[in-house]
Amino acid sequence: MRVKNVVQTRQRKKKVFRLSKGYYSDKNNRWRMAIQQVEKSLVYAYNDRKDRKGTFRRMWIVRLNAAVREEGLSYNRFISGLKKANVILDRKMLAEIAVTDNATFKQLVEIAKAA
Repeated sequence: MRVKNVVQTRQRKKKVFRLSKGYYSDKNNRWRMAIQQVEKSLVYAYNDRKDRKGTFRRMWIVRLNAAVREEGLSYNRFISGLKKANVILDRKMLAEIAVTDNATFKQLVEIAKAA
């Protein structure tokens, strides 16, 4: 009696078709096109998870630059002033302070100017 892998094959196909649900045209219901599109989508998902960190950092820097320029300072002078004054806050926290707590941020700007 020969062994058939019907169950495993069907499960593998169901998994791919579940992942390809919602894709345009034949990419969600034709086996070969579904495989190609799912693999490509998974690669994009992996790469974009890595890129998201840089995107957020860019956004924090833009927010900080806008907030610091209102106080009459440039972003790079602000950051170098904080480093000289040994203020250990990352850009995420600084951007959050700039958006939510204006008084504290003004104090940080004064610290950076003095250093």
